[in-house]
Amino acid sequence: MTQLVDTYGRGHRDLRVSLTDRCNLRCTYCMPHDFAAWLPSDELLTTDELISIIKVGVSQGIDEIRLTGGEPLLRPDIVEIVSRISSIENPPILSMTTNGLALAKLAKPLFDAGLRRINISLDTLDRDVFKKMTYRDRLHDVFAGIQAAKDAGLMPVKINTVLLRGINDGEVTNLLQWALAEDLNLRFIEQMPLDAGGIWNRADLITADEIFEQLSSKYKLTPVDYRGSSPAEEFLIDGGPATVGIIGSVSRPFCGACDRIRLTSDGQLRSCLFSMKETDLRGILRSSLSEDEKRESLISKFHVTVKEKLPGHGINDPSFIQPSRPMSAIGG
Repeated sequence: MTQLVDTYGRGHRDLRVSLTDRCNLRCTYCMPHDFAAWLPSDELLTTDELISIIKVGVSQGIDEIRLTGGEPLLRPDIVEIVSRISSIENPPILSMTTNGLALAKLAKPLFDAGLRRINISLDTLDRDVFKKMTYRDRLHDVFAGIQAAKDAGLMPVKINTVLLRGINDGEVTNLLQWALAEDLNLRFIEQMPLDAGGIWNRADLITADEIFEQLSSKYKLTPVDYRGSSPAEEFLIDGGPATVGIIGSVSRPFCGACDRIRLTSDGQLRSCLFSMKETDLRGILRSSLSEDEKRESLISKFHVTVKEKLPGHGINDPSFIQPSRPMSAIGG
């Protein structure tokens, strides 16, 4: 079987696919509240282009696809995209990361189209804090989306939470208590230097150790033995079976087991969130090459991108430079 293997022996089987750089929230750790530097629509991959690239990726060993953004549910053709990916020969496991605002109406159609897993971003249970963090009064829509995802069968529903010092860092145990009561899988994620406003400050980082300490004040946490390529360190809660995850992207890098590559909404292939290099796939698809030549060129670009992947993201190196493109443009 064909595999995408880098020079450090890491196999790559997980493709993160950004469908748009646009979002209907303005989370402070992602972009300024007045951010409007969106990509022109003609630079975004069409649905046909998207499927062509995904088919090539699957033929080269990709067996997991996560749809991201921006906010992927802003794509008007999102159900069609899910359906077409699910119809590929030897279809990949298909999941999505979303803010959940549109899930109340889309969870069931997405499940019927082939979506099976979902991660929902939620950083607070408090309406006022939500408004402060997102510049939108829509916490109720997120809760409705979570319930719709559960009702549709998108289980387990995972909740992704980013903690900001002095804003929502006092909600750690309350969030876990709520997640347990709602039968949700909660994962805390260290804030990463990928915001459009460039406000990330290491001194303000709430580390994995701090999160663990707060959780341990109320719960007994026991490490789960096997992690594999998962970015999250999982812990049994009070003996299990329920777990909580902590993703220490900055303080506890997991690059050594990383099996992910990323496709931006404008058709750039990236080996890492923090890569300073992108490989243009859109240009190949819009060229005058024959269909066979396009496919062979895409295959080559996949392998070259993986081969050029560095051993780590380098956040902790003195020479680290934050990527010019924010998370919303790269895809989470």
